[in-house]
Amino acid sequence: MKEKIKSIQIIHLAVCAGVSLAYFFIGEPSAQHLKIPKIDAASAIYLIIPVLAILAGNFIFKSQLKQADSQLKPEENLSVYQTACIIRWAILEGAAFIILFLKPDFLIIGILLIVYLASLRPTEERIINDLKNVAR
Repeated sequence: MKEKIKSIQIIHLAVCAGVSLAYFFIGEPSAQHLKIPKIDAASAIYLIIPVLAILAGNFIFKSQLKQADSQLKPEENLSVYQTACIIRWAILEGAAFIILFLKPDFLIIGILLIVYLASLRPTEERIINDLKNVAR
């Protein structure tokens, strides 16, 4: 199982590194960008994007995990888990890129999305817990 988890972890690292490098090179974070931006009615939608991404990502993640067979071992459900993770990471990555390209003033919010994405690193314990929690 450890070899299969390594591949999921490498995919996660690639997604995190890719979006982080994009923020570093395209967003060019500076002290000015790391301040909380001025929020008005027109820019409020850009605050909703990360919240929706997190909620939608978690909902779809759990929906995908329901396809896992509770009778099988976690190792045998790893492909379902990997698919669910990739979908969730793609939603978060997409939200981070939307913020980067459409509203670079909100760079700090995109960076917080990247931090959240990085915190979703798959470990053996997390995989087993996620698969058990959905099977209930």
